[in-house]
Amino acid sequence: MADFVLVAGAWLGSWAWDAVAPRLRAAGHGAHPLTLSGVAERRSVPAGQQTHVQDIVGEIERLDLREVVLVGHSYAGIPVGQAAERIGDRLARVVFVDASIPADGESFVSTWWEGPEKLAAEISGNGGFWAPLTASDCEGQDLGAEEIARMLAGATPHPGASLSEPAVLARSLGGLPATYVKCLLDGPEPTGDVARLLAGGNWRLVEMDTGHWPMFSRPEDLAEILLAAAAS
Repeated sequence: MADFVLVAGAWLGSWAWDAVAPRLRAAGHGAHPLTLSGVAERRSVPAGQQTHVQDIVGEIERLDLREVVLVGHSYAGIPVGQAAERIGDRLARVVFVDASIPADGESFVSTWWEGPEKLAAEISGNGGFWAPLTASDCEGQDLGAEEIARMLAGATPHPGASLSEPAVLARSLGGLPATYVKCLLDGPEPTGDVARLLAGGNWRLVEMDTGHWPMFSRPEDLAEILLAAAAS
């Protein structure tokens, strides 16, 4: 039996896994969706990136989880990747779901695909928070009207400090047993940093013909991928 720790990306809380976690439990595994500090029901808690790393490590230790499959979606790949090297032999596998990955000394903002200045200015102009996603962000992502409405209703501003604070890694992520799930509607190829890690031998690539939020658009398929990752 594995214990899945599920961490959604920016703006989203543990509720984002409501259609995935029951399928993991039905297969006999533990499923532990986690809300990071500063969002959803924890939005009043100040948070930087290392706060998020400790959120993840602390929950695993608090629950005394073993055989952990640590799942990070989108932004959450950055704290998840750091937490993975800090939980030692509790880790069974990491699954990055269309996720950013950490690089020592780099932040989410510093690697933003449209340029760090644009994202930093957006956060600064919104009181230190990244404004929640909009309906236009969801276009072309394989989401129905019901899924979009649910995402928009639940999304909360994301603490900018967690996006600008640099990652801290002691070693290369290439040594981790990892699966990378690439959602093809959000781009046909993994980014260069992910591609280099996939070439190293410890990482596996799985493609999904859906958009950036597969826990909403294709929860059954995503659950099957997670179950397969736990068995690998």
